[in-house]
Amino acid sequence: MIVGVVKETFPGERRVALIPASVPLLKKAGCEVLVEAGAGFEAGYPDLTYEQKGATILSSRDEIFARSEILLQLLGLGANQTAGRDDLPRYRPGQTAIGFFRPLGAPETVQEVAATGITAFSIEMLPRITRAQSMDALSSMATVAGYKAVLIAADTLRRMFPMMMTAAGTISPARVLVLGVGVAGLQAIATARRMGAVVSAFDVRPAVKEQVQSLGAKFVELPLEAADAEDAGGYAKAQGEDFLRRQRELMAKVVAESDVVITTANVPGRKAPVLVTAEMVEAMTPGSVIVDMAAERGGNCELTQSGEVAITHGVSIVGAVNLAGKVPYHASQMYSSNITTLLLHLMKDGQLVIDPSDEITRETLIAQGGEVVHPRVLEALGITSKVPDDAGRS
Repeated sequence: MIVGVVKETFPGERRVALIPASVPLLKKAGCEVLVEAGAGFEAGYPDLTYEQKGATILSSRDEIFARSEILLQLLGLGANQTAGRDDLPRYRPGQTAIGFFRPLGAPETVQEVAATGITAFSIEMLPRITRAQSMDALSSMATVAGYKAVLIAADTLRRMFPMMMTAAGTISPARVLVLGVGVAGLQAIATARRMGAVVSAFDVRPAVKEQVQSLGAKFVELPLEAADAEDAGGYAKAQGEDFLRRQRELMAKVVAESDVVITTANVPGRKAPVLVTAEMVEAMTPGSVIVDMAAERGGNCELTQSGEVAITHGVSIVGAVNLAGKVPYHASQMYSSNITTLLLHLMKDGQLVIDPSDEITRETLIAQGGEVVHPRVLEALGITSKVPDDAGRS
């Protein structure tokens, strides 16, 4: 099998789908690896390091697409609305592509991908099962993003994070509030704690309380009852507007007392819930900071501007976009491990084998044979599946 790695085309994207250290693993499995020239340079992986590990560097993107049977990328169409469509004419029927395609957030683009005749696997659709943990790119990127969000907050805040005993007196620590305790939230808590801040966190799932406390943070408990707060995969589920309104009312005082608020609440395929209102921002101390990690999906703060830093009532609201891409070296390292493990899982005896009985294969496969095949994507498109999950996939 010939595996191709292309340079990312999303504006400002510096990550790469495969790093040199992963090349020998694919070669051992019988793959030839082609890498587009300069694909890893911005992440800290120059072409020479790929060649030293046995990859072939090609200067032409068209040639990578033409020769590769399997294409590895970070952001495919859907996740890369800006330039992803430019690659559609380069695909050919029977080819396989693996990457982030954001199928629930932009399901209509999956139809465009399917129309090319390729077989597409969307890595963010991995089931949350033990066997898939080493392939979980969403968690990997969320880990990097949670870390980076705290660094941005610390850089933007007008005060220092840790408490300090100085000759000039005692400097009190910054108070950080994390809203949403998934992978990104947990990493944000841990990072803020390491930097010396006093950290508190809130989540609609009471089950995360012990995780928050294990990191040395305080869990904010509100007199709320969330119906079905967690789905079968452990992700927080969207709540009704009545619940969110009551939550905002109770959260107002906690937000006002915080120097930094980091919001992480995302629901796949839906607009991000508003957790911080304009009135809550107005009640914060001037100089405070909000880092909104849901900015790309509308934002958890009512005043967030995606990709921009908005200053209102002296409060800086950072519309954080592609935070994992701002730490490209290690983000690429983690993603490369995830996507390599997934690809090797899909391969048997040097060939790609699509086994519909395998949960990992079934849940990540979004397009095949010119059609959208994933039930959840079809549902998002308002299309009724015409074939059983185990039919027509070989």
